[in-house]
Order: sequence, then structure tokens, then C-alpha cells
Amino acid sequence: MNPVRATRLIFLLSGIGMASWAPMVPYAKARLALDDATLGLVLLCMGFGAVIAMPLAGFLSHRFGHRDVIGVSGLLVCLALPLLTLTPNAWWLGGALLFFGASLGVVDVAMNAHAVDVEKQQGKPMMSGFHGLFSVGGLAGSAGMAALLHAGSPLTGSAIAVSILLLVIVATQWRHFLVRHDDGSGEPHARFRMPGGAVFLLGFLCMVVFLAEGAMLDWSAVFLRFSRGFEPSVAGLGYAAFSVAMAVGRLLGDRITAALGPVSIVRLGSLIAAAGFFLATALPWGPVALIGFALVGIGASNIVPVLFSAAGRLNRTSPGIAIATVTSLGYAGMLAGPAVIGFVAKASTLSIALAGVASLLIVVSLCASIARR
Repeated sequence: MNPVRATRLIFLLSGIGMASWAPMVPYAKARLALDDATLGLVLLCMGFGAVIAMPLAGFLSHRFGHRDVIGVSGLLVCLALPLLTLTPNAWWLGGALLFFGASLGVVDVAMNAHAVDVEKQQGKPMMSGFHGLFSVGGLAGSAGMAALLHAGSPLTGSAIAVSILLLVIVATQWRHFLVRHDDGSGEPHARFRMPGGAVFLLGFLCMVVFLAEGAMLDWSAVFLRFSRGFEPSVAGLGYAAFSVAMAVGRLLGDRITAALGPVSIVRLGSLIAAAGFFLATALPWGPVALIGFALVGIGASNIVPVLFSAAGRLNRTSPGIAIATVTSLGYAGMLAGPAVIGFVAKASTLSIALAGVASLLIVVSLCASIARR
């Protein structure tokens, strides 16, 4: 049972580590006097670091096994978090985010590969629950960091406190991770092949949903601080509302999907998420924005798992190739999204930029029938 507990805790760690950054974004923006476009470019570094590191993570897990890759990359996350608060300018912040994103990217790949092996060892599906704990970690990270800042803790001190918690998880669970990896059959090379059009459509839909999730991570606190007048210490509550809704939706996801079916999950979920963005940006009241962000979390919670399942069921396409392609396109949305939103916000307003994300989610709803294949 120890590998199961260790896997749950590393998903929790990943969620805490990533989400702890959300309440820190307004502080970085104000401290370094960044405009929206510059901030968008700087935020791009986090996703860029993750995408660069992910192929390396696959090689390292294959070469050395999951245990040491998860342990070392987990330690790097603990180190990177306080560094984000010490950067003297935008260039250094971009470098710190590149390092932070790369560390999280390695953890992400290694922990999911480890989760697959744990599922095989236990002989039952467990991935949905693991990802639910990632969302719980997102709630804990954003709300915990916001609480520390609201209580008057210095920004660097708050980041160090979170890092110590993550360090305890890594140190106590390191020996419980499995060393062996799935010996597969060429999966690391699947993403470089050219699958069919249905896979690319699924990948595009996944890209939009990841873009929406990235918008919540990088821009929700900025929106609440500068568009709705929230104090910096509580601006992270927007991502907290999103995260708790996402966590609940994922933990109940298997039963909801069985009851409604995959097409309804994609169609209704994307419409609910779009309504959340429109609600948050159209009405000028802070509490309404929090409700809107919660709706985004509820709506988006189970779309990506359904799209992954649909990719694995496509005829005449290897499930591994299809899922790898959909995942790669999804992370492209996470990578490009913050910068695109920043440039649109610079040219218009952040509200209009977020409403544009809602419009893309409506496109996802119109394409929902692809989930039946």
C-alpha cells in the first residue's frame, strides 16, 4: 500500500507547488512594475520550461526508474519556489519560472508514469483519484499561500514555508516510490508520428481546456486584484475557488461520466466553464467573479479525461500515439495561453481576453460529438 500512498502524496505535492505560484503573481507584477504584455511573456517561461523538460523526464525515468527522478525533481520544486520571490527584474523572474516549470514538468511526467505502474500493481483503475488529489493540492496551495500572505507573512517566508512542507513529503515518501517503469513498446516515440484528423481535433479541444486552466492559474489573481479591487493577500482566492470546484468534479468524475455519457460531459462542461468566464468578466462584483471561477472549475473538471479516453478508443490509431499527440497539443495551449491572454489584455482589457477564452470553450461544446468515437 505504500506506493499508493506515495503516489497520492506526489500528486498532492505537484498541485500544491504549482498553485502556490498563483497568489504570488500580483506581487511579482507590482514589485517589478510589469505591464500585462510583459507579464504574459514572463509567464510563458513556466510552460516553456515544462515542455522542454518533459521529453527529458521520459528518458530519465526509463534510464533510472521513477523513484530517483520523482525524488530529485521534487527537491528542485522545493528549491525553485522561494527563488521566484527573490528575482530583481523580469529577466531573472523568467529564468526562475523556466527552472520552476521544468522541475514541475519532470515531476508531472514521472508521477503519471509511476501512477500507471501502481495501477498495474494494484490491478484496478486509480488515475482519476490521483488527479483529484492534484486538484486538492491546487486548492491547498493557493488557499494556503493566500492565508499566509493575508496573515502578514513576508512573501519569501511564505514561499519557504510551503517548500518545507513539500520537502517533508519528498523526504518521507522517496523510498516508497517504485523503481521499475513500464517497459512499453516504443511509446516515447509515439508523439513524433502523424496520426489522423480526429486525433488533432481532440488535441485542439484539449488545448482549449488547458488554455482555460492556464488562464485561471496565471491570470485569476491578477484579474481580481486589478479589475475587481481585491487586496493582494486575498487575490489568490479566485484560483482557490476554481481548484476546489475542479477537485470535487474530478473526484466524482467517474460516476458523473457513467451517468451522462462522454458527449454530454464535453458539451455541458464546456458551456458551464464558458458561462463561468462570462459571469466573472461581465458583472463588476468580486463575489460574482469567485462564483464564475468556481463554475469554470466545475465545467472543465472532466473534459480532459473524457478527451483522453476518446483518443484511446479511436479506430486504426494506436492508443499510445493518439493520447501522446492529444497531450502534447494540450500542453501547447498551456504554454501559449498566458502570453496570448497578456497581449490581448494589453490591446484591450483583461476582461475581454478572458471572455475570448469563453468563446473558445463554446467551440469545444459544438465539437463535443467527437468524444463518442
